[in-house]
Amino acid sequence: MEQSGEPPTARIATAADLDGMVRTLTSAFLGDPLWGPSFPDDVRRVEQMSAFWRLFTTSALRYPWSFVTEECASLSIWLPPGGEDLTDDEARGYDAFLVDLVGAEAARRIGVVSAQFEELRPTEPHYYLNFLATHDEHRGHGLGMTLLRENLHRVDALGAAAYLESTNPANNTRYQGVGFEPRGAFTTATGHVVTTMWRPAR
Repeated sequence: MEQSGEPPTARIATAADLDGMVRTLTSAFLGDPLWGPSFPDDVRRVEQMSAFWRLFTTSALRYPWSFVTEECASLSIWLPPGGEDLTDDEARGYDAFLVDLVGAEAARRIGVVSAQFEELRPTEPHYYLNFLATHDEHRGHGLGMTLLRENLHRVDALGAAAYLESTNPANNTRYQGVGFEPRGAFTTATGHVVTTMWRPAR
């Protein structure tokens, strides 16, 4: 896709963006070294990942901290301080949802990784970058990092800290370039290393 050279215009996502956001998340994370193998059924992977991202995106939209660029080419999903991935009702049904979606063994593996994420999440107040994604058709133009910088201006204006987990080591230096520093790490059962990163309040 030809780019105009102008920075992408970010806006707060709405329910009308849900389908586009799910498409972008699925496209972006199909090849992710952590999330791709978490859905081992080659035939149903796109279908399963789409349902997974739809649950979390729908829930996140209750906070005004999800952002999209034009046509949902790039998106970010944040949780504000004290925010949760899922509502209480969604959380109660999550285990059954996951088993029904991917089967008991894959659900167990996803649950273990989720627990590792939760264990290392800081207790200090912060804005949590849950997902940053760019659709494969729009990658290579800096859309994601430009969107992240715009988001961080919003966080800085509130005098708040930011936190993320980098599931792809190739992205670590990019995050460091906008002020994040490695805080910790964990290794999954498959040997994949996830790096947690913290950006102090400005």
